[in-house]
Amino acid sequence: MYAIVEINGQQFKVEEGKKLFVNHIQAAEAGQTVEFGKVLLVEKDGEVTVGVPAVEGAKVVCEVVCPLVKGDKVLVFHKKRRKGYRKLNGYRHQFTEVSVKEVIA
Repeated sequence: MYAIVEINGQQFKVEEGKKLFVNHIQAAEAGQTVEFGKVLLVEKDGEVTVGVPAVEGAKVVCEVVCPLVKGDKVLVFHKKRRKGYRKLNGYRHQFTEVSVKEVIA
């Protein structure tokens, strides 16, 4: 059984026991249970249910493993040739690690 769920503007394929890195959830604490109700698709025993726009009564229950995880550093380099202009910026995206406990459909 799996489901496609929208979490903070991104879509994820979730299954029970799977860990996900989602966009940072501000109010999350370690060990806290979080529910996501915008389930777009559910597959159960070969039967696929597609929501319009979401499946009614379906939700995904997750537990926050780590509330703040920093991603890999992304370097952004700007240069204008023959002008002596160079600029280097670094950026690390913030994620929240969650573990899927159950998919209710």
